[in-house]
Amino acid sequence: MPPIAQALKLNAAWTPKSETPVALFLGGTSGIGQAMARRFAAYTKGESHIIIIGRNKEAASATISSFPPSGPKGTHEFVQCDAALMQNVQITTASLLERLPRLNFLVLSPGFFSIIAGRDETPEGIDKKLALLYYARWKFIRDLMPLLQNASQASEDAAVYSVLGAGTGGKIDLDDLGFKKRYSAVKVAIAAATYTDLMMQKFAADSPGVAFTHAFPGLVRTPMMLPKHWALKPFSPIISMAAYPFTVDPEVCAEYQLSALFDSKPGFTRRGAQGDNIGYEPAHHDAISRLWDHTVEATNV
Repeated sequence: MPPIAQALKLNAAWTPKSETPVALFLGGTSGIGQAMARRFAAYTKGESHIIIIGRNKEAASATISSFPPSGPKGTHEFVQCDAALMQNVQITTASLLERLPRLNFLVLSPGFFSIIAGRDETPEGIDKKLALLYYARWKFIRDLMPLLQNASQASEDAAVYSVLGAGTGGKIDLDDLGFKKRYSAVKVAIAAATYTDLMMQKFAADSPGVAFTHAFPGLVRTPMMLPKHWALKPFSPIISMAAYPFTVDPEVCAEYQLSALFDSKPGFTRRGAQGDNIGYEPAHHDAISRLWDHTVEATNV
């Protein structure tokens, strides 16, 4: 059976462990996150509580309008948040903690394309790329952990799924966490993947009833693949055609990633472009501890 056919079969057979699963999609207004939210809505047939978090209300409204109609117990909503700022994340998660009894699925896929090659800091002193690729994801997980643990303790699904770069990381500089001394866009991308592996291992060790997954989606036809600089935009159609044979549609990617999400088990797992388990090597405790302490300090608002 072809991998996509197998993924479709698994997803169609999936049954949530709660009557009305609660799923949060950070980055669900575009690309892979948007496609995953749409397919999740379809598989739950309107009987789910879906929360899309992002900056663009118009894009979120269009996404939600594409969902199947909400059932009697279903709810679809948008929460506006520029997750590049930890203060915004703090406000958002505090509000969610006040009104949600539990959270079953936390799907993280925020990111953005920038033509700035060097370090571009937020007002909080964090590089914007790393803010979305790593720090905001870490903070959403840590802040909302009580809701995930509530779901786990009720024997419901409790899973965190970060779509980034599983298997693409490398050695990190423990003396320059956050890249304030030696910045490189390529190194940041590599480090974000490794940072994610390390944080997921720590979260999994601290919360044994929750599933943590770091996924690599492969090459996907999303807006982030196209140039944003005005001088290059006219070449977008050519770039799209040239990349087409090597990329997959976001909806196809979403099916693969949802098959992995629905198959989540407590602990830490890394998944590939077709939702396959690609394994991992446990990191040294010192590296995890130093990154964790740095992250706590960097995200303290």
